[in-house]
Amino acid sequence: MKRLIKKVAVIGSGIMGSGIACHFANIGVEVLLLDIVPNQLTDAEAKKGLTLENKAVRNRLVNDNLAAALKSNPSPIYDKKFANRISTGNTTDDLAKIKDVDWIIEVVVERLDIKKAVYEQIEKYRKPGTLITSNTSGIPIHFMSEGRSQDFQEHFCGTHFFNPVRYLKLFEIIPGPKTKPEVLEFLNEYGEKFLGKTSVVAKDTPAFIGNRIGIYGIMSLFHLVKEMGLTIEEVDKLTGPVIGRPKSATFRTVDVVGLDTLVHVANGLYDNCPNDEAHDLFKLPAFVQFLLDNKWLGSKTKQGFYKKVDKDILSFDLETLEYRPAKKASFQTLELTKTIDKVVDRFKVLVKGKDKAGEFYRKSFAGLFAYVSNRVPEITDDLYKIDDAMKAGFGWEHGPFQIWDAIGVEKALEFMNELGEKPAAWVQEMLASGNKSFYTVKDGATYYYDLTTKTQKKIPGQDAFIILNNIRESKKVWGNSDVTLHDIGDGILNLEFHSKMNSIGGGVISGINKAIDIAEQKYNGLVIGNQGANFSVGANLAMIFMMAVEQEYDELNFSIKAFQDTMMRVRYSGIPVIAAPHGMTLGGGCELTLHADKAVAAAETYIGLVEFGVGVIPGGGGSKEMALRAADLFKKNDVKLNILQEYFLTVGTAKVATSAYEAIDLGFLQKGKDIIVVNKDRQIAEAKKHALIMAEAGYTQPIRRKDVEVLGKQALGAFLVGTDGMMAGKYISEHDRKIANKLAYVMAGGDLSEPTLVSEQYLLDLEREAFLSLCTERKTLERIQFMLTKGKPLRN
Repeated sequence: MKRLIKKVAVIGSGIMGSGIACHFANIGVEVLLLDIVPNQLTDAEAKKGLTLENKAVRNRLVNDNLAAALKSNPSPIYDKKFANRISTGNTTDDLAKIKDVDWIIEVVVERLDIKKAVYEQIEKYRKPGTLITSNTSGIPIHFMSEGRSQDFQEHFCGTHFFNPVRYLKLFEIIPGPKTKPEVLEFLNEYGEKFLGKTSVVAKDTPAFIGNRIGIYGIMSLFHLVKEMGLTIEEVDKLTGPVIGRPKSATFRTVDVVGLDTLVHVANGLYDNCPNDEAHDLFKLPAFVQFLLDNKWLGSKTKQGFYKKVDKDILSFDLETLEYRPAKKASFQTLELTKTIDKVVDRFKVLVKGKDKAGEFYRKSFAGLFAYVSNRVPEITDDLYKIDDAMKAGFGWEHGPFQIWDAIGVEKALEFMNELGEKPAAWVQEMLASGNKSFYTVKDGATYYYDLTTKTQKKIPGQDAFIILNNIRESKKVWGNSDVTLHDIGDGILNLEFHSKMNSIGGGVISGINKAIDIAEQKYNGLVIGNQGANFSVGANLAMIFMMAVEQEYDELNFSIKAFQDTMMRVRYSGIPVIAAPHGMTLGGGCELTLHADKAVAAAETYIGLVEFGVGVIPGGGGSKEMALRAADLFKKNDVKLNILQEYFLTVGTAKVATSAYEAIDLGFLQKGKDIIVVNKDRQIAEAKKHALIMAEAGYTQPIRRKDVEVLGKQALGAFLVGTDGMMAGKYISEHDRKIANKLAYVMAGGDLSEPTLVSEQYLLDLEREAFLSLCTERKTLERIQFMLTKGKPLRN
């Protein structure tokens, strides 16, 4: 039976419920969000003479919770207008409306008696066949559906989202005793394809997969930090980006999540996993109990392991149990990894460290490896699901078994044995069978060691993805130090950047041109995309700064023209060129996206022309392209200046879209032309598909534009008056005004006496001249230098 999800009901509007509701709204689903009726009036309601029968009062909890979610930062919703897809109500007056929904998601308080009471009410109105799932993070699924009808139990399971729902990709699916296999199959595919999640089917064990391993990891560190006499700053330094974990690392993450939340899950594991070999690690250390007793729970109480006082950050001292100024942490072992760009290549170096950092890594990894090996097959039959859960739910770049492989399975067993950590017997069986690693790559697909067959088995579901890591060498067509060109099949190439932060310098520029040359000669199309953290942070700023400081203006002019010419080559090549932006897509990365035939953007794309922050205007065709896009929107009888002004302000205020959907509103992506995918893992495959469609439809090389309408003095005068007013009001500095006026000159098409049709090249020449003139300004050089050294913009 084909199942469509047109409308969902979310019961419970707290942080998780509102987050789930917003994410379904993100993907275009109609949402009914319900919560209980308040049992008393607020003072404000009483003063207005309202009663508990008033509809606004009855829906106060749900409306307040949703409003708070929509105001939160980072936002749970791609575009504020998507909130119109959510209607609210209460479980007393509106529960009957669930008869019209396709999926009911319960997100009420974590108490079995309350959940069962809610299900009893739901069953009165739920139509047979409707999906019914719980977002519980710990209550056994088999307890919840007891006493419910056969149809209810067959369509019931756990669907555990992680908070924040929009940003964390893990979607755990936990079957009940009678859940139909087709329900699990549907939810698994729906999570991946529509919700953009990493779907993981877990067993009905305490805390499932993500929290079982994640909470073990944090609790074991709580004990290890005391044993080794480390500070919280040292642990956060050791467990952050250096090993591919979030910047918040361990203790800052606990502050953000809330210590009470962590303790709730840890206590549940302590109570419900008496036979777990690491059982005692789930017992709270004294310093955690001290924080709990004082209700110092983290961000929600303004203090936890860290505390901000004015502008100073204080740290909690685990010995004195008092706050003190934060101390900078440094280790010799970490210094050895500074030249190793790939996180996966650092692990071998880290565990060999001779200092306290090396000892910490050996001890923490030894415990983690032993623990995860002993959880297979207890919490899952397939080891890759543990890695998937930790990457998608906790933001780890590599899962435990991947890290173990990176160190070497046998090498890690040596220090595990020395430290008394015992892995599961199947690990030795795996090695004895001739399998020396948990994963292998064959023919572009990843295989994992399967305990049942004792062979390497292909991870299912990969056919929908193109994984660049798996084809980087086998499908390489060409490359230099900054890019690699792969054949991704069906006559389509993919150009991957791997410069620092995927910045665009000489190597990338030559790589783009070479890729187009090769594609035009032998292939059908080109995708420009990568699977790093970000698409591209823009032009190589250090190179621009060096040439400007040395006053090598001819060389700088040549470099900027090469950038512009390359963007025009992307636009006017003989084959379709598809950009696949995701993450940070700034400056030159944005300009590349603007000039592609089509963008296939990840929903989580943060795109913008941010050059103002370093004292210049977009110089790689961005200023030209925004003027062109504005002109293409001009209609007869429009106030054309208003349209152009909107685009001018977008560039002049360095706006960055916080999602691909917002990028459409700002003009960086185009509705009806560009494509948005929610699951970034599918992005390259989707981009390939669109390149192929364009090629097979008979792609014709476009003709260069000579019909861009510019408004001349009419626009220039208005913009200059505006910047004068902004400066007079002290909203911008004198240098800000100078930059804005240069941009105004370009986007107006100069001081032409009347609206005129001009060529793209005319605008590019104006843009390049303005960019170069700003590079001669001392204040611009100060801004560039400040950005390079401090990583943030300077206002001067």
